Amino acid sequence: MKIIMLGAPGAGKGTQAKKIAAKYEIPHISTGDIFRANIKNGTELGKKAKTYMDQGLLVPDELVVDLVVDRVNQEDCSRGYVLDGFPRTIPQAEALDKALAAQGQKMDYAIDVDVPDQNIVQRMGGRRACVGCGATYHLVYAAPKKEGICDTCGAELILRDDDKPETVEKRLGVYHEQTQPLIDYYTKAGILKTVDGTVAMEDVFEAIVSILGE
Repeated sequence: MKIIMLGAPGAGKGTQAKKIAAKYEIPHISTGDIFRANIKNGTELGKKAKTYMDQGLLVPDELVVDLVVDRVNQEDCSRGYVLDGFPRTIPQAEALDKALAAQGQKMDYAIDVDVPDQNIVQRMGGRRACVGCGATYHLVYAAPKKEGICDTCGAELILRDDDKPETVEKRLGVYHEQTQPLIDYYTKAGILKTVDGTVAMEDVFEAIVSILGE
């Protein structure tokens, strides 16, 4: 079962990807984790990626796809995997499909966790992070016992810059421009499934399970 998770920043696709991985006992794969593992292990691909990252440049699509394909060919992916945060663009999706097709494989599902922009701005605006231990809270969904204070270490809670409404709106703009076309791409491929991401987290997961099967 090979699954791609789609959804805007803050839609909760990462949380759902982890839950899918746990239930179906398949790896949850994010490009960030792949980069870190390859750089840490000093692989050839890792060294190449590091030269771009050290200069603050985006790693080219071709290299990202090589890293992803290398990861999904490992033994623990023999029963499937969940891709989280990749592909982000049409060229990446096309390159991934081409690389998989060369090995007689293809993706089975692209699951879009659909949440309106307005909900995401509100959702992310309610996040708070501890300046001491890094614990995260949400004013509505996971509020601290004492307002503005971390339950764990007693340090101050702040609204991070990347959770501020203007930053979130900017990130959503980039998402709609670059990643939204993937919705059309996977619809044409006949593998797109959409779930309502505005309902409770468990309900979102139930909807995904009903698509994937028990």
